[in-house]
Amino acid sequence: MELTSKQRAQLRGLANSIDTILIVGKDGIGDNLVKQANDALEARELIKGRVLENSLLSPREAAAELAPLTRSEVVQVIGTKFVLYRPSHKKDKRDKIVLVQEKRRKQ
Repeated sequence: MELTSKQRAQLRGLANSIDTILIVGKDGIGDNLVKQANDALEARELIKGRVLENSLLSPREAAAELAPLTRSEVVQVIGTKFVLYRPSHKKDKRDKIVLVQEKRRKQ
């Protein structure tokens, strides 16, 4: 699933108000971090992560490595923080994020 620029902008706006819940440290991206990210994405759909100074990965590298492992999309990387999005698979979730749709141009 590829995000459009309007959808990315919408998610960036939503990410402003959320707290950082994922922290990549000197150990990098391990199984525990991937499991934590998967659980958080299933519950929230949109998560914010941070890369510590002592990490061997840059924030862009960490986001790019974590996205395929969690089947999510990188929304943005800014400073030491990054934002990931994955739609929830729970059908009964009331507060699902509804992405804007691109309008089709008439030919």
